[in-house]
Amino acid sequence: MSETFEVPDDLLYTKDHEWVRIEKKIGVVGITDYAQKKLREVIYVELPNVNTRVRQKETLATVESVKATSDIYAPLSGRITEVNVKLVDTPELINDSPYEEGWIAKIEITDQSELDKLMDADEYRRYIEALEEEAGEGD
Repeated sequence: MSETFEVPDDLLYTKDHEWVRIEKKIGVVGITDYAQKKLREVIYVELPNVNTRVRQKETLATVESVKATSDIYAPLSGRITEVNVKLVDTPELINDSPYEEGWIAKIEITDQSELDKLMDADEYRRYIEALEEEAGEGD
């Protein structure tokens, strides 16, 4: 039995399972449904500081679950303009609503060309299907 994962069509994705929603010059960032299901119950989120500059693929935040601690990588370079402070007291929002309430940070995008390095929803679906097939072969 294969698990199904929500992959909204209006987002861009990384191979590290972050998503980004483009809102003019801001990228809203979180982790995908696939990532939160693999982590299981999220119990703590270490958020970045506002005004911090990040580069694409650098550590943006850290998410701790009952299973593991995972780095969350910046899908784009830029300056952190806002963080989701609700996650401090209710980190489970990442599990309950990964694409809405569970967003992690907003980044003011400094290099629009980096968007070309991200996957669209169809590419990401194929990517996680391939990962699931590989994982299934080990069973």
